[in-house]
Amino acid sequence: MSSLEHAAAPEAAPARLEHFPITFFGVTMGLFGLALALRAGGVAATSLLVTAGTALLLIALAGLYALKILRHPDQVAAEWQHPVRLSFFPAANISVLLLSLLLQDSLPGVSAVLWGLGAVIQAILTIVIVSAWISHRAFVPGMLSPAWFIPAVANVIVPLGGAHLALFEISWYFFSVGLLFWAILLTLVFNRLIFHDPLPGKLRPTMVILIAPPSVAFLAWTELNGGSLDAAGLFLFNTGLFFAALVAVQVPALLRLPFAMSFWALSFPLAALTTAVFRYGALSGNHLSQLAGFGLLGLLAVTIAALSVRTIRAAMAGEICKPE
Repeated sequence: MSSLEHAAAPEAAPARLEHFPITFFGVTMGLFGLALALRAGGVAATSLLVTAGTALLLIALAGLYALKILRHPDQVAAEWQHPVRLSFFPAANISVLLLSLLLQDSLPGVSAVLWGLGAVIQAILTIVIVSAWISHRAFVPGMLSPAWFIPAVANVIVPLGGAHLALFEISWYFFSVGLLFWAILLTLVFNRLIFHDPLPGKLRPTMVILIAPPSVAFLAWTELNGGSLDAAGLFLFNTGLFFAALVAVQVPALLRLPFAMSFWALSFPLAALTTAVFRYGALSGNHLSQLAGFGLLGLLAVTIAALSVRTIRAAMAGEICKPE
């Protein structure tokens, strides 16, 4: 490159607090999902380490976003108005709910408090976000993506802790709402994917989110159903397997895309599927499912390691926390 070309090359914009995105909480979702999958696979010590590290990361991210709210409320409002980022607002609360699940045995009192806080916030967020969806704003099909499933997934996570606390009526409420909006959004998302333009590059990794709702719903259903495996549970589990196979076909194309933080969308759905496979194996006594669970756990660990490395490299290169 000549000196003239070098002088004309644009410099990377420095990371700034005002551009710190709500989507970063997808990282803690994925890491807590890994901790749950490790616990389901019997790797308790590593699960504890991942839980502790991710809890510290969640506190740091929450502190940064709180600071953004105080200093740049206009930027926060812009994210709330954004058709994709709006769906990521429950991601921070999902992380709190996942942490409450991981603390059930070691710190039951803290777990119960976190679950109660997360359940209340999720009930409010669901009403507010759905109200925003059906407000006077005109959403067009091109704004729709699988990221819209995140608020629905958040609702079916609540029963995992609620059933443990024997709060079945509240848990059924969240499960019902989550399943209802999963069914509605599934129809809308497939209409968008089939009949409209393909997802733009940065949103294509969100295709993996298709795996999460049925996988988490299977886990919640087995908790609400007393730990038994019935026809409804099998339907949810096999639906998750179908979406996993569908997404697997898309993976080679996804790997050719340049890295973006949206790639963290791969982590939590894969973690949910891994935990669901372990759970199915335990309930059915199917040893092949247990082996498949360990295979998925290895894939999940490699995926999150690769995402972590790419994220650190992107941060060092000044490629994140930038205006879009």
